Amino acid sequence: MRLMIAEYLRDCGYRVLEAGTVAEARTVLAAEVPVDLVFSDVQMPGEEDGFALARWVREHHPAIEVILASGLVGAAEKARSVCHDGPIIPKPYDHEGVLQRIQALLRKASRAAG
Repeated sequence: MRLMIAEYLRDCGYRVLEAGTVAEARTVLAAEVPVDLVFSDVQMPGEEDGFALARWVREHHPAIEVILASGLVGAAEKARSVCHDGPIIPKPYDHEGVLQRIQALLRKASRAAG
C-alpha cells in the first residue's frame, strides 16, 4: 500500500521520502531534509507503531503535520492526541481522499507560518 500511495503522490507533484519502520522514519527526519508532513499507517513493522512515530514527530518536529491511517477499531480516538487535524484516515482509503487531506493540512500550515 505504501508503494502505491507514494507513487500516486509523486504523480501529483509531491516529493515523497519513504520509510518502512519508525526507526527509518526517524533517520529520514533527522537528515535535515525539509519535511512538511508525515503520512503513516498505525501498524508498522518493528517494535514501534505509527502512534509512537506521531508522538516522536510532535516532540521533535512540532511544525510537521502528521496523518495516520488505520483499519483498527478504536484507533481514531487514540490518534486525536497526536494528529493536529482530524484523527485518522480510515482504511481502506482512496488516494484522492488522502491527497485532499494532505492539501488541506499543508494549506493550513502555510497560513499559520505566513
